[in-house]
Amino acid sequence: MTSAKYPISALPLASKSHLLIHNLTPDTHTPNHEQFRTKVLLETPSLQRRARLLPGPCHFSHVTPFPVPFPYAIEPPVPAPTDGKASYIENWLADREAVHPLPTPEKFPNSPLRKYAAKNRDQPLDLIGISETGLRDCVPHLDVGDAFAVIGTPSLAHEFDDEGDPQPSDIKEAVDARQDLIDVLSGQFTLMSAPEDSASPNNVPFSPWSLRYSGHQFGSWAGQLGDGRAITIHVTPHPSNPEETYELQLKGSGRTPFSRSADGLAVLRSSIREYLCSEAMEALHIPTTRALSLVSLPALPVHRERVETACVLTRMAPSFIRIGNFEAFNGPTNMFFFGGGQQKSDFEALRILGEWVARSVLKLDIELGKAWGEQMVLDIAKRNAKMVAGWQAYGFMHGVMNTDNISVLGLTIDFGPYAFMDVFDPNHICNHTDEGGRYAYKYQPNMIIYAIRALIDALAPLIGAEAESGGKAVPAGWAEGATSQKVEEWTTKGKELRDEAERIVQETAAVEYGRLMRKRLGLRRQDANDESKFFKPLLESMEQQNLDFHSTFRTLCSFKPSFLDQLDIDTITGTGTAPTETTDVSVSPALHNFIAKLLGGSSTPEKLNHGTATGEWLSWLDRYAERIRDEKSEWAGVVDVDAEREKEMRAANPRFVLRQWVLEEVIAKVERDSDSGKRVLAKVMHMACNPYEPWGAEDNDRPESELDKEEKEERRYCSLGEKKMLGFQCSCSS
Repeated sequence: MTSAKYPISALPLASKSHLLIHNLTPDTHTPNHEQFRTKVLLETPSLQRRARLLPGPCHFSHVTPFPVPFPYAIEPPVPAPTDGKASYIENWLADREAVHPLPTPEKFPNSPLRKYAAKNRDQPLDLIGISETGLRDCVPHLDVGDAFAVIGTPSLAHEFDDEGDPQPSDIKEAVDARQDLIDVLSGQFTLMSAPEDSASPNNVPFSPWSLRYSGHQFGSWAGQLGDGRAITIHVTPHPSNPEETYELQLKGSGRTPFSRSADGLAVLRSSIREYLCSEAMEALHIPTTRALSLVSLPALPVHRERVETACVLTRMAPSFIRIGNFEAFNGPTNMFFFGGGQQKSDFEALRILGEWVARSVLKLDIELGKAWGEQMVLDIAKRNAKMVAGWQAYGFMHGVMNTDNISVLGLTIDFGPYAFMDVFDPNHICNHTDEGGRYAYKYQPNMIIYAIRALIDALAPLIGAEAESGGKAVPAGWAEGATSQKVEEWTTKGKELRDEAERIVQETAAVEYGRLMRKRLGLRRQDANDESKFFKPLLESMEQQNLDFHSTFRTLCSFKPSFLDQLDIDTITGTGTAPTETTDVSVSPALHNFIAKLLGGSSTPEKLNHGTATGEWLSWLDRYAERIRDEKSEWAGVVDVDAEREKEMRAANPRFVLRQWVLEEVIAKVERDSDSGKRVLAKVMHMACNPYEPWGAEDNDRPESELDKEEKEERRYCSLGEKKMLGFQCSCSS
């Protein structure tokens, strides 16, 4: 059954019980929606844009999107105002706030929110991407009108052809829905509840917000950080389950109180990277935040290493709360400096946040009045252990695993200088800012343990107090009047959870990693020595032979044990050791071609000792074939086991991967020409969302010359790329 569709300004709003802003503590400067809308936006809008520390108990601050150039070009009036400088700054900002209500759509007179327009900040807006899978999975009830049609037909090779050009609809409703989408998701218009609805019993006061959090960055305490360029503009229930809600968050939509010295904006380059990878991770079945849209603001300059243009990404998740949100209320030290610092501990705010996360975000089944702190920590540990296992199994490197970038839901979040592995190197560092290699590929599981320890440190006094109470939840005001000695006792007791949490992360990650690696190898049975017998030797061969991580797994999909039927490994190698270059290894044509294809994935074929490499593969493949044969009972009822195993493996090993060179090329094309570039972007998004398809006529016997242009480009986009791009590192600048 098809659910009703709504333009974004009429999209259903979650109930109060599902809204963070009605369950956590607001900034004292924006204490509620009504005061925010009528006072702050009109009289003191600079409160949203000034870097400041939130008062101790506060979890969030109301703030509206404000994508304008920064520093703000505020010219003092002539003659000078008699009431001082502050007034004309407030007036300048207020004149550009989205505070002018527009009429409710006729078709949706009971819309829960009203659309507010801004004046004096008009600029061109260009929809360059909309995610079909993000829309389908998270907000299937959102009407995007003719948004896909105006982007044009996805294509790698025909982006300049007339055929497939954007075709706007001639149906007014479709055009209006698309424009509504662009208006809101660009940050140029704002959704808030209307004052005339306040008397209604079903009214849910709503204004956008940004979250406060702190964190450890590269192992050093950074104090208050917060959503410096991210603003949640809507929360909507999924039409199939009202208990499942999604936040719609704009990234790059202007300054907030947490921006510190930054501009609150995001560049097109980094926005494209996050947009694509969010959906690519979902296709790989790795927990992640999701992407909805990209709206370019081509006239808005953003100063990074060079002057670039702005872009607003809309991302979605049930919650964007991180480990750093807990650290904000009980950090390791207090500090203050210009524009930032860290507040004193606030144990009541810690309790309020924890209860919300445990019951409403993680949805833990905890009896009312029972302790929740320990169970919540261990649940967050398990979720993140599964997430990082997915990273390791699919060669994903995050690059900035600071504690403020670790989601309590175990979602991959904040895609910055990330990378997928090319040539396998466990020491690879994808972020060139990470000079010490703290977040290198092989250290990522350890960094999850570090983040969970930071979470325990923040919650330790509460966990300790719950333990002291005999398993009861701490009540409101639980730490009032507690001496520093008592707090220290609770903290010491709470930190005893560290060992158990670390064990759970290691155990959960190992089990999940093993499950995923067996899936990638088409193995159905779990054996205790899988790691030592199959996974580790396979990765070691990749590393030693400079093989491409992903194409090696894809090639293994077509392996058949029968390739080795006429081969005696011990006879060939003498004692089972690898042959030398001069060893006479007589193999079947099928096996010869298969090993040649594996070794063809080397980035340094000129350095490859083919005899040694072939021997290593023969030894590993012999064990692999034996294991496959030994699993025959696992495939009971399957007529052609080889074909079925290959089918399953191809559904677990991507043909297309978001490599660094692909990202750089797509970004360059969109930056050069938006109209044609967005069609390339759409095709790459489609490939990223369907990575297991045989793109580029994979395994087709036709010569390259007989492939059509699109197939040739697909094949190129599935390749390792130019050697100079292998191991390419990005910066945190975005």
